[in-house]
Amino acid sequence: MKVLIVGGGGREHAIAVSMKKSSRVEKLYCVPGNAGIAQIAECEPSIGVMEFDKIVSYAKEKAVDLVFVAPDDPLVGGLVDVLEAEGIRAFGPNKAAAILEGSKAFSKDLMKKYNIPTASYETFDDPQKALAYLETAEMPIVLKADGLALGKGVLICNTLEEAKAGVKEIMLDKHFGSAGNRMVIEEFMTGREVSVLSFVDGKTIRIMSSAQDHKRAKDGDQGLNTGGMGNFSPSPFYTKEVDQFCRDHIYQATVDAMAAEGRPFKGVIFFGLMLTPKGPRVLEFNARFGDPEAQVVLCRMKNDIMDVVDACIDGTLDQVELEFEDRAAVCVVLASDGYPVSYKKGFEIKGLENFEGKEDYYCFHAGSKFDEQGRIVTNGGRVLGITAKGDTLKEARAKAYEATEWVTFENKYMRTDIGKAIDEA
Repeated sequence: MKVLIVGGGGREHAIAVSMKKSSRVEKLYCVPGNAGIAQIAECEPSIGVMEFDKIVSYAKEKAVDLVFVAPDDPLVGGLVDVLEAEGIRAFGPNKAAAILEGSKAFSKDLMKKYNIPTASYETFDDPQKALAYLETAEMPIVLKADGLALGKGVLICNTLEEAKAGVKEIMLDKHFGSAGNRMVIEEFMTGREVSVLSFVDGKTIRIMSSAQDHKRAKDGDQGLNTGGMGNFSPSPFYTKEVDQFCRDHIYQATVDAMAAEGRPFKGVIFFGLMLTPKGPRVLEFNARFGDPEAQVVLCRMKNDIMDVVDACIDGTLDQVELEFEDRAAVCVVLASDGYPVSYKKGFEIKGLENFEGKEDYYCFHAGSKFDEQGRIVTNGGRVLGITAKGDTLKEARAKAYEATEWVTFENKYMRTDIGKAIDEA
């Protein structure tokens, strides 16, 4: 098969590596791709993920058998619908189903309607009404921009003053653009956060391994929210009891709810969970692989990814049993210093050859490109996802941090405490 992956980050590199392992994939393409993906796929950096017409033309030109749509923007924008209308087989939810991630108000209303455990909330289109509601609300409180905001449109406010400033930031100053036209105000929940990825075929759901993200830019979970500074899998806090509760009350219930709404979901659902003292609650849904969750989960999956993708599209996932190595993986993101606010790009990345032929070690490119001289240089806030597998989480973490020293670039920055929670498990 010829497969085209849409996207250009660490998640897409992890998907490409899995695809490359498939006995059924003969040729890989990627738009726009990056310098790491270009080692194993033919990339077309001139095509952006939202250029639907160009993606369709490229898919036809290369006669691809499948397009794997990985990022949130094109999924929510309806790229899968456009591809299918052109007779091109595509993996990912259609526009009607991708609203599960595209609108936080939609997903909260869905959970309320179908009794899926989540935080209590109110939705607002009018900033004045939101401000009035806050006057009587209990602090701390959570404000969420309704639409897509690169994983950053969530503010945790400890005081009324912070909350009022947050309403201004989201709804009046439009810090997150049109994503802030509507806003969800949500009860603040405490507990461990766990991410669980799943494959879905519209009716059947198969759960992948659990993972745990580190969203804040600085050590000790300080600093601004980012797209993710590191991850580990599996999470020791995702116990058998937690898993059973989620299977009974959350996972299948979400798939059934989407089907009942006339929006059958095919693709990957990412469940962001909070393990509260009252039991697991859904924080958020994503309609695709997380980043860097994909990096620590896919490298441990034993199944041929193409078999699972086909089953999702064809509605035969009930015939598939997912298998994962009984090992652990840790990903440490090497970022550009100053991320997520402002940072310089274009620095040469040295030492990438140190990963060649090394079992258990992966260097997933998130923000890289080739410069005019053909050198691989930094091209984003998150640059590389240094990932390692081990027999235990502690071993995987030690190996991942060891491997962070193998590569260098001028403004390299990372958190030094990824997976520190493992010590408390």
